[in-house]
Amino acid sequence: MTELVSIPLDEFRFEFARSGGPGGQNVNKVNSKAVLRWKPAESPSLPLAVRDRLLRAVASRLTKEGELLVTSQLTRDQGRNVEDCLDKVRELVLAAARPPRPRRPSRPTLASKVRRVEAKLRRSTTKRLRRKPDAD
Repeated sequence: MTELVSIPLDEFRFEFARSGGPGGQNVNKVNSKAVLRWKPAESPSLPLAVRDRLLRAVASRLTKEGELLVTSQLTRDQGRNVEDCLDKVRELVLAAARPPRPRRPSRPTLASKVRRVEAKLRRSTTKRLRRKPDAD
């Protein structure tokens, strides 16, 4: 997959089904849709940090058994659909392989501090004017 991560093809399981969309009678006869099944939680090929980030990223796409399902019915050719599935998995793993940038907290600008103080002053003046006048 990458220079850091290489996943052997035997970790993936492929299933094929009839594809939808245009294609005439070919659609009704040929199983060109590719469905890739992979259990990333059990993959020995992924480093621990990459696995954790990947599982967080695809948590909503996992089945109850922990399988990631990736489908492709982009083309009328089964082989190209398999390649498309592998490309999709490659993109997911590459995104998870990049560690997130650490967040550096920003500081408020001088202008925003001044605006905040002025807004507080306007608000307090408004509230002061709503009070009942003093008895003196």
